[in-house]
Amino acid sequence: MSTVSFVPADFVPPPSLVTELFRFEPLGPEHNEADYAAWSSSIEHIRATPGYPDGDWPTLKGASLEKNLADMHRHADDFAQCRGFTYTVLDVADGTLIGAVNAYPSSSDEYDVQIQTWVRADRAELDAALAETAEAWFAQSWPWARRNRYGR
Repeated sequence: MSTVSFVPADFVPPPSLVTELFRFEPLGPEHNEADYAAWSSSIEHIRATPGYPDGDWPTLKGASLEKNLADMHRHADDFAQCRGFTYTVLDVADGTLIGAVNAYPSSSDEYDVQIQTWVRADRAELDAALAETAEAWFAQSWPWARRNRYGR
């Protein structure tokens, strides 16, 4: 799928989602340290999460905080250009960064979008709830009918 047609030209991405458990906000450089701490402490857990079938991320050897910052800028730019949408997931009660939700064009013609969610290992009990929250949100508020959730 072409990134030009990833979302309709007049589509405005939701700026956030707040539920009983989660607050989604666009991932950006301001989340660098908390994001880095979350995923780098949970590499094996994330790699075992449905939706990360290629085993490329997170890399077993990790990455530097500077490389993570570059990724934060890339995700923010993708969001601004409507090429992909990554939301950081915060605990609604205390603001702790507990995971992320990614929506990017599918590499398969069978789907419009590929959706991935992850939570840090010490919040693993929220994995299914986050995946279902994201699915309900994308079904209701986003323009994609054919969502690849990697078996979730």
